[in-house]
Amino acid sequence: MENRVLLVSIKGVIPTSNGCALFLGCSEKIFVIYMDSCMGPIIENAIRETPEERPQSHDLMQLMLEGLDAEVERVIINHVDQGTFYARLIISMENEIRHKIVEIDARPSDCIVLALLTKKPLYVAESVLAAVDDMSEVLQKILEQQD
Repeated sequence: MENRVLLVSIKGVIPTSNGCALFLGCSEKIFVIYMDSCMGPIIENAIRETPEERPQSHDLMQLMLEGLDAEVERVIINHVDQGTFYARLIISMENEIRHKIVEIDARPSDCIVLALLTKKPLYVAESVLAAVDDMSEVLQKILEQQD
């Protein structure tokens, strides 16, 4: 059975007592991925296109890809298991002989930052979207409280 994907965007980055809540969504649903507290500011800076004071691991990864004439094609959040999300980083490489696509398993947070830095799309598998709760109202309440 083919697992279709839907384009998602970041709807909010909210600090929590244990880390950071990243709200992602599309027209159907908004869901949340919890991650380390250090990732929130990194994602916010990538959204705002504000460089970090010092190079981060994501900057190194981006420079390595560029040095290898490779680029991020897209990111897919492809699986969720008991609240743990999994992602695939899709990279393409092309030279005069061939075009190669490489899929790498990686943490969603790393993939999302790379997608933001390279301005590439972020997708979620329909099966993941079906398995998560809709957090639209929760995000709306949080944003209202912040205003």
